[in-house]
This record gives sequence, C-alpha cells and structure tokens, in this order.
Amino acid sequence: MSIRVSHVHGEHIAVAAANGTEILRYVYRPDPEAFESRKPYAHPVRTLAGRTVTGYRPNDHRWHKGLQMTASHLSGQNFWGGNCYVHGQGYLSIPERVGSMRHDGFPELTVEDDRVALTEELTWVENGGAEWAREVRGLAVHSVDEEAGAWALDWSISLTNLRDEPLAFGSPTTAGREMAGYTGLQWRGPRDFTGGAVFAPDADADADKLMGSQSPWLAFTTEHDDVDGHSTLVFAHAPENLDGQSAIHESHWFVRSEPFPTVAFSWAFFEEFELPPGESFAYRYRLVVADGVWDRERVGSYLKGLQW
Repeated sequence: MSIRVSHVHGEHIAVAAANGTEILRYVYRPDPEAFESRKPYAHPVRTLAGRTVTGYRPNDHRWHKGLQMTASHLSGQNFWGGNCYVHGQGYLSIPERVGSMRHDGFPELTVEDDRVALTEELTWVENGGAEWAREVRGLAVHSVDEEAGAWALDWSISLTNLRDEPLAFGSPTTAGREMAGYTGLQWRGPRDFTGGAVFAPDADADADKLMGSQSPWLAFTTEHDDVDGHSTLVFAHAPENLDGQSAIHESHWFVRSEPFPTVAFSWAFFEEFELPPGESFAYRYRLVVADGVWDRERVGSYLKGLQW
C-alpha cells in the first residue's frame, strides 16, 4: 500500500495512506508556551479509517500533546511540562524548572512506496539555556495494511549527556509520590479513550492492575464518540529494551484509563538512574494503530509478524 509524505518546512511532516487519510502528523515547530515544555510531538495520529487516537492540550493537562518524548524529573528540571511534583508540597508551578527540546534538523528523510523513515537531531535545553543532552531520534511509518486495518510507527531515541556531571533520570514516584512513575515516551489519548479496556500478554483488561507492571507490550481499545467504530492501540518494546544487559535501566508501564487515558514507556518508574558525562543510552518502541477491537491473540499474532 503506497503512502505519501508532505513537509511544511519549519512546521511539520505529514504521512497519508493511499486512501488519502492523514495517519500521522509530526510537528516540530516550537510551541508558544514555554511552561508546556516546548518539544516536537506527533498529533493527530489516526487509524486508516480516519479515527483520531491522540489528544492535544486537554483541559486537565495542557502539556499533554499526542505522542511525545518526555523526562518528568531530570536533574531537577522538568522536560515533561506543566507543574512539578515536590514531595510534601504536591504539584507546584515552577516555570524556572521547565526545560525544552530544540529541533536541530532532519539529516535523513527517506520515502519508499510502503515506508517513510526520518532521523531528527535535537538538543535538550534546561530552563537557563544550557545544553544538557543531544538526541538522535528515529521515526518510521511502515506496515500499512488495509486488509488488517492497521499500521505501525517505530520511535527510537539515542541520548548523549553533554554535561560534565551525570544526568539523573527520575519520576514523581522516585520523588515520593506512589504509583506515579510517568516519564519517557508518552501517549495521551482523546476523551473517547477514557474508560477503555487495557490488557497485556498475561493480564486482564484493568489499567489499575497494570500500573507499574512490566511486559513486552500493552494494548488499549475503545469505542469512539461521534462515529460507530472502535480502535486498538498497541504499545510494544523492542527486544533489547527488556534485556538487562542492553538497556540502561528497566522499564515499567505507566498507564491510566481513568480519569484520562494515557500510556508511558517509563524508564525510571520506581528508581532513578544516571547517565554519566559523555555517555549515551538508547531505546526503541513501536506503536500499532488499528481499526476495530483486537483481543490478546490477535495482538500477539500481529506483533509476531512484524520484524524489528
């Protein structure tokens, strides 16, 4: 199935399926609000049938924007956006702690009949203007399958510490708030995903039970408002993410269905980890976007058919 790509320079790159549906828009122009942590994000993301499966600036958390790379607690700075969690005081507005991720360019962008891949260079900048980290990000849209009603997005990160001291990665949970270990690549769903079913390879559809858990993948299904239809999202780790010898730190799921829908591949849920000066770490993730209600067997079978 052929795909098409359009690029509005300085603003976004959009990918459309052969039926004309824009399935992905990757926005890299700087946001106007520094408090929301300026950084690139993917929104809207849609199924092949045109169902929107990402939310943007919801009234409960204006800094939640589609699918975006984040770091909620990083050496005293907030690259998640919005209020900062301070143990014993709760969430506070501390604008001077909110950092940003600067888009520096696309050294590679390749488009084939059934695949588009881009490499992006970014710099993580703390609130005072110091450059703390250099990121090489990869995005690839592939496996657009009209018969299956699904397509896949691969998202990779390679991050290098530019400071002369370690970067400490944490989360609200490492700062003292129980079961709130959000950080890393984060998805925010639209309101019609609220109350949706969540399941993993060996666990029932209960987001509360899956909070802080570990598994190769996690799936989220919902019935949409406005239209008669369902969608399924599958969040999957590359094999090396779960390899204790390869990954810099083990990952856990941050997942909620209520009061709002969100999933994060948290790389520092329960414990902090440090990245020494000059060193790097890398993770790879996959998001499968599908029409319809998929069950555990269908998710597992579909993922087995996709190579990394």
